[in-house]
Amino acid sequence: MSERLVVIGGDAAGMSAASQARRLKKPGELEIVAFERGHFASFSACGIPYWVGGDVAERDELIARTPEEHRARDIDLRMRTEVTEVDVDGQRVRTRDLESGEEAWTGFDKLVIATGARPLRPPLPGIDAPGVHGVQTLDDGQALLDSLRRTKGRRAVVVGAGYIGVEMAEALLNRGYEVTVLNRSEQPMATLDPDMGRLVHRAMDGLGITTVGSSAVTRILTGEDGRVRAVGTDDAEYPADVVILGTGVVPETALARAAGLPLGVYGGLLTDLAMRVRGQENIWAGGDCVEVLDLVSGRERHIALGTHANKHGQVIGANVGGGYATFPGVVGTAVSKVCALEIARTGLREKDAREVGLSYVTVTVESTSRAGYYPGAAPMTVKMLAERRTGRLLGVQIVGQEGAAKRVDIAAVALTAGMTVEQMTALDLGYAPPFSPVWDPVLVAARKALSAVRAAG
Repeated sequence: MSERLVVIGGDAAGMSAASQARRLKKPGELEIVAFERGHFASFSACGIPYWVGGDVAERDELIARTPEEHRARDIDLRMRTEVTEVDVDGQRVRTRDLESGEEAWTGFDKLVIATGARPLRPPLPGIDAPGVHGVQTLDDGQALLDSLRRTKGRRAVVVGAGYIGVEMAEALLNRGYEVTVLNRSEQPMATLDPDMGRLVHRAMDGLGITTVGSSAVTRILTGEDGRVRAVGTDDAEYPADVVILGTGVVPETALARAAGLPLGVYGGLLTDLAMRVRGQENIWAGGDCVEVLDLVSGRERHIALGTHANKHGQVIGANVGGGYATFPGVVGTAVSKVCALEIARTGLREKDAREVGLSYVTVTVESTSRAGYYPGAAPMTVKMLAERRTGRLLGVQIVGQEGAAKRVDIAAVALTAGMTVEQMTALDLGYAPPFSPVWDPVLVAARKALSAVRAAG
């Protein structure tokens, strides 16, 4: 007898789960119905800043698989259809067609919740004025590009200096805008320690981006036409012809909360290793709407990344389809860039280590991306945290030019394996002058961290 899988959300986690389940189960064994309230499915939100900035020429290049392609694989993907209620006991979901307004109930044997995250939109005066944009979906990106084409002025204000904020600052700089970034924290990139964030701040200033720290936005000011004209803080106003909100995201779990499903401290759904919602036999969840285990701190975290979402979907699809797979957790690896500056981090910051009660040492080293004598060698700063007593690696942050960011993958593997900095010093990494100094910058940091651990007793 055929079962029905219902998927809420048509992007990375949801459609990866649906596709993997379909590989394992034939249509006669498993009917798959997916609901997506937007206009697009299976797209790369991470690519939107590069589309806006002109590095990606066409919107459709960011679409991995169209609704028609999913349907051709026997996945009944229904676009512009919003799930408004989950009835756990009755094993059904209520939907509303956003074009016609028609509502209906659809039963399920198995359910996947992949509702993603929603951008934080602070309730400020003028926040909904024309010219103020978020950048969460392809619709958002298109609306922003349309707005830029209509706007005569060339002044842009970006609110927030996290990953989206710095990437959108680069995109607008590439389009010839005068860019100001307003950030609540003292330094940009709060995912870094302040000393490393200071390097990013200095580099952004050098690019001509005005970065204002310790500056909380209090209002959006508009002109006589109702369109944005400036962004206000407690002590200043910054003229703006366009405003980009890069204030972060939170899990989109209103449906789950209303259904009584378990949520964590960050508001994300809680799951077991198989990505099954805790306490439920036939409900799974994945992507930006869940919290996951941090393998370094041992605590739950909310990290909104497409890499995780796709892995969650693969795990869910395998389990729904009768196989077995698990998602053990993350170490918090992320990379970004602003123009030529590359930014990377993995593991814990000093703040994180203190919060979980870890005693640690830190070291910072200056090195280069290639052998110093080889043309194109660029500076790189590596900061490393290690546990004081054991020498266990706790975290790495890297800021530098070409070749800096992906070096964090060495540390990500070491963190996942639970390596000490002493073990890291013996890693057999690739070397040739065009790619690295004889001692790779990460290994130089590991050697220095080992000395710090020994000195600390």
